[in-house]
Amino acid sequence: MFSKASTTSSTGSYWDNIKRLRDALDSADAVVIGAGAGLSTAAGFTYTGQRFTRYFSDFAEKYGFSDMYSGGFYPYSTPEEFWAYWSRYIYINRYLNPPIHVYDELLELVANKDYFVITTNVDHCFQKAGFDKKRLFYTQGDYGLFQCAEPCCQETFDNEDTVRRMVAEQKDMAVPSSLLPRCPHCGRPLTMNLRSDDKFVEDEGWHRAAVRYEEYLRSHINARVLFFELGVGYNTPVIIKYPFWRMTAQNKKATYACVNFGEAACPDNIAGQSIIINSNISQVLRDLGTEKRRKPGE
Repeated sequence: MFSKASTTSSTGSYWDNIKRLRDALDSADAVVIGAGAGLSTAAGFTYTGQRFTRYFSDFAEKYGFSDMYSGGFYPYSTPEEFWAYWSRYIYINRYLNPPIHVYDELLELVANKDYFVITTNVDHCFQKAGFDKKRLFYTQGDYGLFQCAEPCCQETFDNEDTVRRMVAEQKDMAVPSSLLPRCPHCGRPLTMNLRSDDKFVEDEGWHRAAVRYEEYLRSHINARVLFFELGVGYNTPVIIKYPFWRMTAQNKKATYACVNFGEAACPDNIAGQSIIINSNISQVLRDLGTEKRRKPGE
């Protein structure tokens, strides 16, 4: 089992690493992007400070919490209050575009490459930026989907119309009772399709994406693969980080790149195949774009 012990946190100067990463992108037969919460944070999807105040100052005043994450766990007295909070939360983090064009810049870097994305993010930013839906695997769910709370079935339901109505029609931090979502099969309450316990629904779309990802990895097992990890921490390292380390170690043609401000590292045994950049993701992507546009010899 991998751990944070015995790791390398630096593989050279910043600009040397940018050039190495640019070269790795250009020469790769395949680019596997692994994205965590840090990528969306770099895109401006923050959960505290000015953005929280802008959308949830009324909730903060009434309930006393000071960030969106805490608001998601607050024990609201009624489902009408619960869905007033969560509909607003889903609306701004799923149906609004991020204020910083990080995902667009990433797509520009890989648009002409054979790429695949695996992400623990549930905000749909990849698809909104134009990434190919068939090259995306959202492992932890999607804010844009409901599922039965029981669940009585392995099925999910699009929630955009309901969420937008909840946001538009809520008053005094409560939605109309008529908008409370119910499972069309059993009548129980619907909840978000987010992996938080063993009731998470892996629907047909989830399984198709999982199969496509596994097939993609198998088809490039001995190729020049760039495992490009962005903003992945240690909350769920077994989904992206540890597999990327393992697959890099197993393929001497592979390169592992980790970009994450404050948590960039790799195991010592793959340090020679790794590019570690402990910097802001947005800046790194911009600098990679600049490096791409430079003429040879500049």
